[in-house]
This record gives sequence, C-alpha cells and structure tokens, in this order.
Amino acid sequence: MTERSIVRLYGESHLVERIGWLRTAVLGANDGIISTGSLILRVASAAISQGDVLLTGVAGLVAGAMSMAAGEYVSVSSQSDTEHADLAREKRELTDDPLFEREELAQIYVALGVEADLAREVAKQLMARDALAAHAEDELGISEISTARPVQAALASAATFSIGAAAPLALVLVAPSNALIPVVSVGSLLFLSLLGAIGAKAGGAGLLKPTIRVTFWGAFAMGLTAGIGAVFGKVV
Repeated sequence: MTERSIVRLYGESHLVERIGWLRTAVLGANDGIISTGSLILRVASAAISQGDVLLTGVAGLVAGAMSMAAGEYVSVSSQSDTEHADLAREKRELTDDPLFEREELAQIYVALGVEADLAREVAKQLMARDALAAHAEDELGISEISTARPVQAALASAATFSIGAAAPLALVLVAPSNALIPVVSVGSLLFLSLLGAIGAKAGGAGLLKPTIRVTFWGAFAMGLTAGIGAVFGKVV
C-alpha cells in the first residue's frame, strides 16, 4: 500500500498534496505581475499618457488571463486524455488476464521491500476491493491528488493571473504621473517578493531562497522590457 493510501486511511496530510494548486497559483500570479508590470513599464517608458498606460494594462490583464486559461486547459486536457487512455488499457488487461495483473502488482510491492508472499496477499486483497484503482495508483501513479482536472486548472490560472496583474494596475491608479515608472517598478518587485514568500510558506520551504529567486527574475524581465520600450519609443 502506498503512502497516499495510508494518508487517506489515517487522515495525515502532507505538503506534497499542495503541489497541484500551489504550482498553478504561484505561476499564474507571478506571470500576472511580471507580464502586466512589464507591459506597463514598456508603454510608460515610451512616454505614453497615464490613461493610455492604464488602458493598456487592463487589456494585458484580460488577454493574459484568457491566454493562461486556454493554455492550462489544453495542456491539462492532454494529461487527462493520457490518463484515460492508460486506465482504459489497464481495464482491458485486468479483464483479459487478471492473474498476470495481480502478480504484476505484487512485484511492485516486492520492489518496495515487501516479502513476496505478503506482497501477493496484499495485491490479492487490494484487487478484490478495487482492482482498477489499485493498479491506477500503484502501477500508473494516478490518484485523486494528481489526477488532471482541466476546467479547474483553467479557472485557477485565469483567477490567479488576474489577481497578480491587478497589483501593478493598482499602482498605476495611485502613482503620480511623473513617478509612474519607479512606483510600478518598486511596487511590482515588492509584490513579487511577497508572492515568493507566500509560495515558500505554503510549500514548507525556507523563505529566503524562493523570495530572492522570484524577485530577481521578475526584476530582470521588467528591466529588459522597460529598456526595449524606451529604445523603441524614442525611435518611433
């Protein structure tokens, strides 16, 4: 029996259970802050009015959220299709040769260190209860925690991107027109630092390294984008 099975029996929770939603939340919010903040800095560096900067940022939020949702839905749907294909194949194999499948499951437990006779007994009992579920989890690695949910992933990506993108947009609303670039730059980096710290805390990691990592790459992306905006704005 795997650790996931034991967790369900005894109610013990682990941080690894957060991987799915934590990845989506951090990726979406991070992308929202960086892409929208970079877009705002690019157009602001080209000497565009504050109203136009805000309108551009809103358009970037909407387009980015839709892009994130569509991309996540397509990618997770592909994972879901693969899972269903594997489960259908496993179901056929269980029907065609259940004894072979029971021995196959037993050998998985033997490889984990269980004695052969005990492994066969465990496989027999698990398959008597739910053969497909036993093979799905222990042979294919498909469980309730890891199973693909395309619609949920798409909505979560769009929502977290929008939350992240709203942060630099809020800075545009409160920043003086002559200090728009420094306010958005510093504020966005502070938001990125906060996101890195929250993600690290939720994932049970140390705070310093993830926070520095997120902030550094965010600063690099926004600085590069603002530089390009300034150069091409002067050329135009």
